[in-house]
Amino acid sequence: NTTRPSFMDDMPVKRAQKVRTTEEMTESSFEDSFSVEPKVEPRNEEGYSVSKAVPVREQQSRFVETKKTEPQREISNRQTKQIQPKQEVMEQPKKPYCFPPIDLLKAGDRGRNVDNRAELQATAEKLQQTLENFGVGVTITDVSQGPSVTRYELQPEQGVKVSKIVGLADDIKLNLAAADIRIEAPIPGKAAVGIEVPNKTNAIVTFRDLIENEEFKKYPSDIAFAVGKDIGGKTIVTDIAKMPHLLIAGATGSGKSVCINTLIMSILYKAKPSDVKLIMIDPKVVELSTYNGIPHLLIPVVTDPKKASSALNWAVMEMTDRYKKFAEVNVRNLKGYNQKVEEVLAQEDISENSDLQKLPQIVIIVDELADLMMVAPGEVEDAIVRLSQLARAAGIHLVIATQRPSVNVITGLIKANVPSRIAFSVSSGVDSRTILDMNGAEKLLGKGDMLFYPAGYQKPVRVQGAFISDDEVMNVVEFLKEQAKEAGIRNNTSEMEQKISHSMANGSASNSDRDEYFLDAARFIIEKEKASIGMLQRMFKIGFNRAARIMEQLSEAGIVGPEEGTKPRKVTMSMEELEQYIDEYL
Repeated sequence: NTTRPSFMDDMPVKRAQKVRTTEEMTESSFEDSFSVEPKVEPRNEEGYSVSKAVPVREQQSRFVETKKTEPQREISNRQTKQIQPKQEVMEQPKKPYCFPPIDLLKAGDRGRNVDNRAELQATAEKLQQTLENFGVGVTITDVSQGPSVTRYELQPEQGVKVSKIVGLADDIKLNLAAADIRIEAPIPGKAAVGIEVPNKTNAIVTFRDLIENEEFKKYPSDIAFAVGKDIGGKTIVTDIAKMPHLLIAGATGSGKSVCINTLIMSILYKAKPSDVKLIMIDPKVVELSTYNGIPHLLIPVVTDPKKASSALNWAVMEMTDRYKKFAEVNVRNLKGYNQKVEEVLAQEDISENSDLQKLPQIVIIVDELADLMMVAPGEVEDAIVRLSQLARAAGIHLVIATQRPSVNVITGLIKANVPSRIAFSVSSGVDSRTILDMNGAEKLLGKGDMLFYPAGYQKPVRVQGAFISDDEVMNVVEFLKEQAKEAGIRNNTSEMEQKISHSMANGSASNSDRDEYFLDAARFIIEKEKASIGMLQRMFKIGFNRAARIMEQLSEAGIVGPEEGTKPRKVTMSMEELEQYIDEYL
């Protein structure tokens, strides 16, 4: 039956036509147009007929379809050829980590003279004449011109008291028509008195000028800090590990945040992510959030004060854990531990031991401590005290910034364990004494003008801090994000954030620090549906102080609400929620 197209007949026809050449198909269609019956009935390997009478239009349509499928097959082959190189790119070895290039930073105007020599000479003569008018004979031995101030070194004549020169400060300021002057009597290591006079025009110290200096390039520490330039124009570089903790204080707008940016950028240009990790706490939200995403961050920038206390508590736990590791291998500090690890990993038979690995240094940066102390004073203070006392040898260092380190913000115990200070411009000598334990910061000019007083110095040094713009910070941050992808650096900030969230859920006290009556008191309070310290005293026959501590632990765990004066606290958790809390956290 020629009118019924059979499926079994049609499929072999297509298979055979794909095998035949174009000339054969054209000849066959030409012959079929004149005769309906085929001359010979060829059969394929399966025995099916391949030369059935087919109308000319259908033959032509099949011929066209066959021609269409060929280019599609070629295109698919080309696509597979194009995909193969992409697979090879993914299999390429990871690139080594590269430090940010200097070109990302703006260059300063090095050829600019702040004041010319003639003006400096005229000021020196006027200064000498002023002192002689008051009966003080001096000889000007040297003039040191810095970015923002110029220091005139005076050698008093025999019999002239240094205190007499200091007492003439206001008269010198009047005759020189200066905004303010600072007298350093005497200059440490010199038989001279220094009088610091502000320049008429200030030279901007850029961050690029500092890190291009050989002093910074050759500095051996991974956590080197390019502070700025002193009065003589010398670049000041210090080691955060030797500080070992730093307090930065000054009035609003004096340069604290720029100083913190300079410190962070110094570390980014000096250290690899595997060697140094950063924890940034920024209650102001906008100052340090730019650094989110860089591989040096241990956790994302913390902006919530409650979470900040948990981050500090995690640092305390990390510190104690490190000291246990140090004791196991019989070393005293982080440097000795990492050397031991290198020696062990160098041996072939233990090289596959994944439990033993080098520990990075950790720098904790708190931008505004006063705000944290207002929200969670007890938790924050306890953690900072422990870190400042013990964390130095464990390789954990604190950098604390605040406007005024008064007693209610930084207690005497914290202050005693944070020996290095940076004071920016303040309004009064009382504030200066609060920061440095001496006057001097009230004479500063602002805009990065600081007194740098690290541990081991006899007197603070006047330094002009470097300026770094937000655009420069963004350029470096974007470069480091790309570097982390290319070098294959694994970002585990989310895992660390979960650990800190877990510690926050546990409260500031660890399980070992909880009172033994904690769970019994929680169940008792939930059954009674009210909470008071007196109830716990009567029930468990304990004193007031212990009952108050248990109540605070219950409040931190979220079982009872905050204190409401003389009223009993509200119970915020049911018995089912308590059992769930015990399963998850205890």
